[in-house]
Parts: sequence; C-alpha cells; structure tokens
Amino acid sequence: MAGTPGTPRVLRAMNDRAALDLLLEHGTLSRTRIGKLTGLSKPTASQLLARLEAAGLVLATGTTAGRPGPNAQLYSVNPAAAHVAGLDVNAERIRAAVADITGRTVGSFRLPTPHHRAGSTVEQVVQALDGAVKAAGLSRADLHRVVIGTPGAFDPSTGRLRYASHLPGWHSPTLLDELAAALPMPLEYDNDVNLAAVAEQRIGAARGHDDFVLLWNEEGIGAALVINGRLHRGWTGGAGEVGFLPVPGTPLVRNVAKANNGGFQELAGCTAVLRIAEELGLPRPDGNLADAATELLCQAAAHHTEGGPHAELLARCATGHAVGLASIVAVLDPELIVLAGNVTIAGGEPLRAAIQSELAELAVPRPRLVLGTVELHPVLTGALESALLTTRDEVFDTSR
Repeated sequence: MAGTPGTPRVLRAMNDRAALDLLLEHGTLSRTRIGKLTGLSKPTASQLLARLEAAGLVLATGTTAGRPGPNAQLYSVNPAAAHVAGLDVNAERIRAAVADITGRTVGSFRLPTPHHRAGSTVEQVVQALDGAVKAAGLSRADLHRVVIGTPGAFDPSTGRLRYASHLPGWHSPTLLDELAAALPMPLEYDNDVNLAAVAEQRIGAARGHDDFVLLWNEEGIGAALVINGRLHRGWTGGAGEVGFLPVPGTPLVRNVAKANNGGFQELAGCTAVLRIAEELGLPRPDGNLADAATELLCQAAAHHTEGGPHAELLARCATGHAVGLASIVAVLDPELIVLAGNVTIAGGEPLRAAIQSELAELAVPRPRLVLGTVELHPVLTGALESALLTTRDEVFDTSR
C-alpha cells in the first residue's frame, strides 16, 4: 500500500478495505451496520461509502424496507469492478470459468482435448478462455488476471513444465512466452493440487488453518503443503509430488520419471484400488482407472459394515493411504490433513476414519484428518480464488 504508515491517506485506505471485505462477507450492509462492524462514526462511514461508490467499487442496492427498524440504504460490492478467469487443465480437457470480483462465477466453458496435437496448446487455451468469456458476456479486455492450473509445475528457473510427462503439448520451452503474447493480461500458473488446497483454505475444510497438507487422489496421487499460511512449492515447483514417494509395501523404483510408476501411487492410487478389488473377487466397474476406483470405494463405503470383501477393500486402502501419510507427517507435523480427490472422497467418512486410525499407529504426530468440502471442480475453484486474492488487493487499494 502506497503512502506513509499512519497518514490519513493510508488510514482511509485501510478503512476502505475493511469495509469492502465486510461487504464481500455479508453481501449487503447498511451504513449503520458498516459503522458498527468497523468502529467508524456515522459521518466517517458515510464518507467512506461515498468514496467507494465514486470509485466504482460499491453500489447502492436497495433499502431495508419491509424489515424491522428505520428504512436504510443498503450497499454491496460492485461485481463489475473486476473480473478474473481460471483454467483447469488435464490431458482430456480444459475447463475454464470467469468470476466477478465478488467471487460469483458468471461464465464457464469446457473444451475436450482428447487428440491434443503438439503446437496446439496456445490455441486450445485461448479457445477455452474465450468460451468462458463469451458465456460471461464479456471480452478478454475485461479480465484482470488469469490463473492456469496444470498437473506438475513450471520450473521457475527454466519456465518448462516438470512432473507431468502425460500432458502433451505443454513442455515447449517457449510455451509461457507464447501464452503471454496471445493473452496480454497477467497470467499465473500453479500446480492443480496446490490450487485445490487454495480452494479448501479459502472456502473449504481448511478455512482458518495455516498449517495443513492436502492429499489428492484421482488419476494420480499428489499433495499440497501449506506452511504458515503459504503454499510451499519447492525449489523447482516439485514440493508435494509424492506419487513416487518410496514407501514400504512397494518395490523400490529407480528413474521414477521414466518408469512412471512405483511408490505411494502403487500403494494407494487407482491401480492399487483395482488390484485389491480383483484379489478380493470384486468386479471392476466400467470406466477409466479413476472412475472405476471411485465406484469401488463408493461401494465399499456403503457396504463396509457388512464385512466381507468390501470391508477388506476399505481397510487395505486405508492402510495404503496411512503408510504414505506417515512419511509426510513425520517431516511436516501439520495441524490438519485434508483428504481430497474423487477416489479418496468416494470412501467418505468410513475411509477417513480408517485412515485416521491407521495413521495413529504408524506416526508419532497425529494431525486431524478431514474430508475436503469443495465438491464442484476444486482445481478450477482454486484457480479463481487465487486470481481473486491478488486482484482484490490491487483493485481494492484506494491509497493510490
């Protein structure tokens, strides 16, 4: 924030931001209510709202007519003050969405990419983004920021995507420059699991927690590490790439980047669920690996109290999860572990409780385990939340 700390200009800007954050939290508030929540006098609150309204940050949105007490003007954040976009990329599709400054999604688009051609990445990103922008009734020029989530991570020293060999077309050394040229607005990139953690921290199960691990289990296993309220990405962006973490119960795999298997992934991932189910005589459901594993754990959670193969599947999957988590908590000792991703979520509370019990026997630290609560497109939600966090700091700064 510009200016000298303690000057009237800075204090006004701090009050403005406090009022805007309250309006984001509550939706609409009267001048009197804003004054009470901020501790400002009525004249100061009136001046604040007039200032924010003139700046296009706040709108007068009706009155308290029909409610008990005197009739009062209501105010809310102007949703058109800024717009951001998020993209969630995997090998099969790009999902894009646009949100206004209040966080409301105003447009979305899904672009299938089953036959990705080398060299078409920029075109497909632009097409997906334009689809969401069009659905929102906006233009690209209306976007203040775009956050793109992918598997793996872009190495900050080289600008190249690492840890995601299965994502064709995203490994060109000039890709980030090409995207920046095609989309002349601030672009940010992050790992998909990191963005799922942002979603859980901002609006989900990790809200209010500054030290937690999110364990993600869908097509692959990954983790996001939040330490002192901030994502820890590592020197090359590879912090949390725990799928190949060597663990007891699986063969030691060397050159894991080339082998593309082994470790934690083979103990608790989709293939492990399917392998255990086959050993127990449970039929494999239709669908790809992740969908089949998800359905099996859903069935196991529904029938585990009956004993038999469903209970055994749940127990063995819980042990697999706990073995990998034991290494993670021994190093990080987090306050909380959020279990996320369709495969683990499918096991529901029965699987969560079984993992908690197993982990208590395998590790000295005993963090609380919870299920993720951001159910609809958590990676995309995290991309939007990440974009909003930075954009609000910029747009709501009235000290300039």
